[in-house]
Amino acid sequence: MTLPAEYLATPRLPLDEDGGPVFSAPWEARIFAMTVKAHEAGVFTWGEWAEALGAELAKDGDGSGETESYYDRWLAAFETLLTAKNVAAAGQLADLRKAWDKAAKATPHGKPIVLENA
Repeated sequence: MTLPAEYLATPRLPLDEDGGPVFSAPWEARIFAMTVKAHEAGVFTWGEWAEALGAELAKDGDGSGETESYYDRWLAAFETLLTAKNVAAAGQLADLRKAWDKAAKATPHGKPIVLENA
């Protein structure tokens, strides 16, 4: 999979030898896809996205520190843009994150996480 040229301008995006993005967990692929879809829907330009991600990565040096992974920073940048563009309020995003964390902890290993389990 080769990404469009504008996506290749994404700061420090991990790519495989074919030019496709690399993910270490399913949630990383999902947040990548959600970001692409929001961009395609006109929520933000890819330049705005790259700037927001770059700012998040700069908070932790290059984003490769042990405290937060690259896609943790990606998620933070996505949430920042959604808030800045008035797509979602920061409180809504925080509440959803807490609900998903609670649901994940209540879900047996290997079973799908269901938000209602929160």
